[in-house]
Amino acid sequence: MRRTDICLYLGPADRAELQALLTNRNTPRKLVWRADIVLATADGRGTVAIMRRTGMSKPTVWRWQERYLDEGVPGLKRDKTRPSRVPPLPREVRLKVIAKTVQETPPNATHWSRTTMAEAVGISPSSVGRIWADAGLKPHIVKGFKISNDPMFEEKVTDIVGLYLNPPDRAVVLCVDEKSQIQALDRTQPGLPLKKGRASTMTHDYKRHGTTTLFAALDVKSGLVIGDCMPRHRAKEFLIFLRRIDRAVKKPRDIHLVLDNYATHKTPEVQAWLEKHPRFKLHFTPTSASWLNLVERFFAEITAKRIRRGSYSSVDDLEGAIYDYLLQHNAKPKPFVWSKTAKGILTRERRALDALDQIRGNR
Repeated sequence: MRRTDICLYLGPADRAELQALLTNRNTPRKLVWRADIVLATADGRGTVAIMRRTGMSKPTVWRWQERYLDEGVPGLKRDKTRPSRVPPLPREVRLKVIAKTVQETPPNATHWSRTTMAEAVGISPSSVGRIWADAGLKPHIVKGFKISNDPMFEEKVTDIVGLYLNPPDRAVVLCVDEKSQIQALDRTQPGLPLKKGRASTMTHDYKRHGTTTLFAALDVKSGLVIGDCMPRHRAKEFLIFLRRIDRAVKKPRDIHLVLDNYATHKTPEVQAWLEKHPRFKLHFTPTSASWLNLVERFFAEITAKRIRRGSYSSVDDLEGAIYDYLLQHNAKPKPFVWSKTAKGILTRERRALDALDQIRGNR
């Protein structure tokens, strides 16, 4: 059936909007010629003239004329989705992939890849990838995890999280720990610098020049860090650091220390010193729960930003880099914000314990 030219009326608002699309340099090219088709049609131009003007085919001109008649200007701005040429996988296949992923392992590996799963189920690797993405499954990723066996886990979590979320008045909360055995590593060759199309490089081998230990106390409220590097991390060095904290925090404010269960924190010498300095209040994290100590977040940051990719010819060189980082950090401190409530942590812990009990029961 032969199609006659379309006559359409373009209101002032639509004409102004389409003219704006034509004159705006940031308008995508496809919107420009769609607007041009409609404007030319409204001005009385025929199909052949519009084809010559825009360079579009007859079906294309007709399509966008009809789209405007049906949907107005918004219809010109929207591309209709086209159905996939590939038929969707049956629900049974999708469920099979998900079940095998979470319940089984391949015979020659610890986890599934897209290729091995595709071979096992008889579909394409890209289909496996889409199923995993929809189900939120990432078999190639594994994370460290351990549930604390501390019998006072609930009490300690409630205590420490309470310090973070509701710190006591006229007191300072410090998260304290040692980052021990930081190695002064010197690369055997200089690395190549970063450039377009190439990452910076460093050699896989290195020379060891000794180690140091970073004692750090993170002020939860301000983000300031008190830090000292020492050759070892015995009770003797810990006492030196406690005295440094005592000098740094103005009296008579109480000092609440969040720290782990390392043996040097509980020696008779340390206990005797603490008895003479009653403003120090110690709050120990549960065993296997170092993540509860906010200073670990600072250690992760200094490791990633300053230590890991550095090259140090001596321990003094390494310690100089650490002190320089501390100086710049304290010039513009930014506190880490704790947001998880004790109730939320304990709920997740109980859920994890239930899952472990179920796994143990199935063995």
